[in-house]
Amino acid sequence: MNRTPRFSLRPWVTAMALGALTLLTACERPPMDSVQHGYRGTGMVQVYNPRLMANVIEDNVVPASLPPASADGPKAGDVYQNVKVLGDLSVGEFTRLMVSMTAWVSPEKGCAYCHNAGNFADDSLYTKIVARKMVQMTQTINSKWQDHVAQTGVTCYTCHRGQPVPKFVWFTANSQPQGSNFIGDKAGQNTPTKATNYATLPYDPFTPYLLGAEPIRVNGPTALPSGNTSSIQQTEKTYSLMNHMSSSLGVNCTFCHNTNAFQSWDGAPPQRATAYYGIRMARALNNDYMKPLTDTFPAERKGELGDVAKLNCATCHQGAYKPLFGQSMLKDHPELATLRAAFVKAPAVLAPSDAALPAKVLFEVGQDGLTDTARQVIADAAKLIAAQPGAKVSLSGFADKTGNADKNLELAKQRALAVRDALKAAGVSEDRIEMKKPEFTVGGLEADARRVEINAATP
Repeated sequence: MNRTPRFSLRPWVTAMALGALTLLTACERPPMDSVQHGYRGTGMVQVYNPRLMANVIEDNVVPASLPPASADGPKAGDVYQNVKVLGDLSVGEFTRLMVSMTAWVSPEKGCAYCHNAGNFADDSLYTKIVARKMVQMTQTINSKWQDHVAQTGVTCYTCHRGQPVPKFVWFTANSQPQGSNFIGDKAGQNTPTKATNYATLPYDPFTPYLLGAEPIRVNGPTALPSGNTSSIQQTEKTYSLMNHMSSSLGVNCTFCHNTNAFQSWDGAPPQRATAYYGIRMARALNNDYMKPLTDTFPAERKGELGDVAKLNCATCHQGAYKPLFGQSMLKDHPELATLRAAFVKAPAVLAPSDAALPAKVLFEVGQDGLTDTARQVIADAAKLIAAQPGAKVSLSGFADKTGNADKNLELAKQRALAVRDALKAAGVSEDRIEMKKPEFTVGGLEADARRVEINAATP
C-alpha cells in the first residue's frame, strides 16, 4: 500500500514560537504606567516600568538627618587648627556637618578618608583639599544656580550616595580617530558606551558641551546656504547628549520638548528651561571647580588623558527626573545653602578696649569681613556718636603697599564700606558718616596696614 508523505507543521510552529519569544525579549511586559503632561493627541506622555522604577526609588531614598546643633558657643575656626571652610560655624554645627559628610561620602573608612588621624590639621591627603572645594561647589550650586535646583538644592549625598567617588562621573574620551588601518576616521562614534545607552552615536558628548561651549544644534538657525554651518556630525553629538539626559533622568524627549515642534521654545514644557540652566551649571562647575583640581588628584584617579573626573546629568539625577525625587536635604543643612566667606580669625593686634575716637577696626589679610572684635569696636564707636547729637565721623580705609596696588586700594574701600554699613545698622544715620578716599599706610604695625579708622569729622 502506497502512503503519501505527510508535511509536518510542528517544526514551523516551533520556529515561529521561538521567533516570537526572541522578539518579546526585547520588549517590556505589561502592566506599564503612563503620565500625560501635555495636550491629548500630542504624545506628551511619560511611560514608566514599575518593576524598573522600584530599583530607582530604592536608590533615591533620603537618609535621616542628625538633630540640629546649637549655633551658640565658640566658632570652629577658633577652636580647631587649619579650618579654611565653614570656620564660622559653631563647634556643634561644624561637628554635626562633618559627621553627616562622613556618612554621605565615606561611611566605611570614616574620617580617615580625608584626614590624617594623627593630625587632623594636616593637609597631606588630597581628599581633604578636594573636600573643601566640593563643599564650596555645593554652596555655589545652592546659591547661584537656583534656576536649575530651585529651593530644593543639593548636598554631598545627592551625588555620593555613600560612595567616596560618585557612581556617575566622566572623563574626556580618547577620540581614537582610526578604528583600524583601513576603516579611517571614526568621528568619535561606533564605540557604544553606557553613557549614551550603547548607541553608535558619538560616545563623548560631554567634552564639547559640558566642558566646552559648542552650540547644541540639530539644524542651523537659518536656511542654506547663508549662515547655516550645522553639520550632520553636530546633530549626532546633540542626539548623543540628549540620549544621555533622557536616560539620566529616566524620561523621554517629551519631558522637555513639545512634540509639535521640537526646536521651538514656544509651547515647550517648563523643564526645557530648567535643562537649559542645568547644562550651563554642569559646564561652569566642571571648569570652575573640577578642572582646577587636576594637579591635586593623583594619577590613578585621573582618566586616560590625564584629566579629572567631571559631572554630568547622571551624577545628581541617577535615574530620577529630580534628584532624590525632589526631596530636599538642604532644609536640614542650611550651612550648605550659601557660599560662605572665608572664616576671619581675630587679628594679632586688637583695638583698645576703652571706647574712644579715633577707633581702629582691624581686618585679616585679604578679607573685608568683620570679626567679632571689629563689631565690638564699631558698637562702642556707635555709642559715642549717639551720645554727641550732630557730631559726624569720617571713615578712612588703609591698605598695605605690598602686592597689587589697585586691588589693595579697592580692598581698603570695601572694608570702609563694611564699617559704614555696620555703623548704620547700629543706628548711626548715613548723613553723619563721611567716606574718605582709601590710602596706603605709612609705617606702623603689620595689622595697621589693614585697618579702617573711625575719626571725628573735622568741621
